[in-house]
Amino acid sequence: MNYRKLGNSGLQVFPIALGTMQFGWSADEATSHAVMDAFVEGGGNLIDTADIYTNWAESGTNPGGVSEEMIGRWVKARGNRDQVVLATKVRGAMGARFSQGRNTIYQREGLSRKWIMKACEDSLKRLQVDYIDLYQVHWVDNQVPIEETLSALSNLVHKGYVRYIGCSNFSAWRLMQALWASDKHGYESFISIQPEYSIVQPTRFNFEHEIARVCETYQIGVIPYSPLAAGFLTGKYKRDQPLPESVRAQEITNRRYNDQNWNILDKVLEIAGNRNLHPAQVALAWLLAKPYMTAPIVGANSVAQLSDLLPAATVKLSSEEVTALDTVSGWQLSRTEREV
Repeated sequence: MNYRKLGNSGLQVFPIALGTMQFGWSADEATSHAVMDAFVEGGGNLIDTADIYTNWAESGTNPGGVSEEMIGRWVKARGNRDQVVLATKVRGAMGARFSQGRNTIYQREGLSRKWIMKACEDSLKRLQVDYIDLYQVHWVDNQVPIEETLSALSNLVHKGYVRYIGCSNFSAWRLMQALWASDKHGYESFISIQPEYSIVQPTRFNFEHEIARVCETYQIGVIPYSPLAAGFLTGKYKRDQPLPESVRAQEITNRRYNDQNWNILDKVLEIAGNRNLHPAQVALAWLLAKPYMTAPIVGANSVAQLSDLLPAATVKLSSEEVTALDTVSGWQLSRTEREV
């Protein structure tokens, strides 16, 4: 298996990463541990989570940390810390918001130095590890200068609590702003970005037109989430048929049900049938054919689901198959035309 460098770092990662938002939500602890076991046995090493996973409380308080705690207990039980690359995130709310006079106080969220340092300590405790391999900012915090955020992240690296830093849900100009600030002030620099990206993602073209070019130029690793469009590209959803039983079925209906996406899925299914592949493997292989791609992040509620996905790491689509998928998805401009 050919592992891939994560950006311009020395980290080597399997071409498929494991996402863990479902741990504690649609997968209980025993199932979550079994999925991670199967992932590592299949060659996988990059496990991605966030401090706010899994956090579906309706009470107004946001304790979060469930996914990190499950991963922590698994790592401790297996004694395999050196085998895995642990990635987590900071930014979301991790506690009750409260008011003081006319002002609402957000004590446990954001990208301030105060919260980043505290949030990292908490994640380390939940994960039961001495360091985090990849610490990512989950999304932008408009209330905090990027210099403060990068300075705090750099301190964590210098203290040995974090090995590398990355970002998620950043626009191209925000990513460039961060890279420029790191270069100017000598801060640690983002080695990766985690966007929402799939062949049917509505904002896909914005990513390919702008962010992907930044990533190629500055060697930023790309580890997209929702590469299967929350399950739409697995083939379990059928045109003009009832929804399957799924906790995310309504999301699929609202965001994915349109004629173009059905046509894309038809082409994915056609290629999968011709190659005797699972549709999800074709969708992932399309991503892995991109020159800027490192490792799509997949989720699995069972070992069986994961077993359908991991073989995508070795699937190579022909140039004709990639072109067919590009064409049906409406992205037919040449590279030169896209750069105008």
